[in-house]
Amino acid sequence: MASTPWISFTTDYGLADGFVAACHGVLARLAPTARVIDVTHLVPPGDVRRGAAVLAQTVQYLPAAVHVAVVDPGVGTARRAIALTAGNGLLVGPDNGLLLDAATALGGVDAAVELTNPDWLGARMSATFHGRDVFAPVAARLALGAPLADAGPAVEPGALVRLPTPLVQPETDGFTAEVLTVDHFGNVQLAATGALLKSLPRSLRVAHRPAVHARTFDDAPPGGLLVHVDSAGLVAVAVNGGRAADLLAVTPGDQLHVTAG
Repeated sequence: MASTPWISFTTDYGLADGFVAACHGVLARLAPTARVIDVTHLVPPGDVRRGAAVLAQTVQYLPAAVHVAVVDPGVGTARRAIALTAGNGLLVGPDNGLLLDAATALGGVDAAVELTNPDWLGARMSATFHGRDVFAPVAARLALGAPLADAGPAVEPGALVRLPTPLVQPETDGFTAEVLTVDHFGNVQLAATGALLKSLPRSLRVAHRPAVHARTFDDAPPGGLLVHVDSAGLVAVAVNGGRAADLLAVTPGDQLHVTAG
C-alpha cells in the first residue's frame, strides 16, 4: 500500500495530561513526514458511542488517512486491538464498535487484522495505555506504507464487535428515536435520519414541549425549541440561544418522541 501522509487522531484522553502528547511523540518518531489531524480528545471518558459518532461524522471530510481512535474502557482485557481498511482509509483502534460506523461512512470494511505482530508494537507495553504502545506505532507503520497483513492475522469483518443499533421507531404522527449524541452546544442529535422529519408540519412537540420544525436556529424565537436536520443529515433538537439537552434533561441513550403539534 502506498504511504499515507495523513493520520487522524480521536480519543477520550482529555487535554490535562500528557497522553495525547505521548502518542504524538510516537507518531513523530516513527513517521516524521506524516501530518496529524486531531479530531478531538474530549470524547466523554469511556463513551464509545459518542466517539464512534464523532469519528463517523468526520472521516468523510478528511483526506485519505490512517484514522486512529482510542475510546477504550476495556484496555488490557481480552478485547482485540484491530486495524482495518475501508474505502481509501485505514482505521486503527480497539475492537469495541468504535471504528465500524466510520468504516461504513468510508464505504465499508474491506479487510481487518488483529494487531499481534510484536515488531509493530512499542518496546514498552503498558496494560493501560495501548494508544501509545499499540495503536500509535501501528498507525505510523501503516502511514509509511507497510502492508496491513503484516500487522497480524486476518479477522473476518462479520466477527468485529458492533454497537447496538439505536432505536428509531416511525409512528403515525411522528417518530420516537434514541438520543445518539449531545454536542458542545447542548444540541441533541437523534439516531433518526432527516427523511423522518420531512413530512411533519412546522408546529411540533418534543417530549410534550412545543417546538418548531426549522431549517436554522433563528427560525425559532429566542429560547425556543426547534427540530431540524443537522450537518450530518440526522434529526437534531436545539434551543435558539440555549441548550436543548438541559431543557429536556436527556443524555445519550434516552428516547425522545417527536410529533406533530
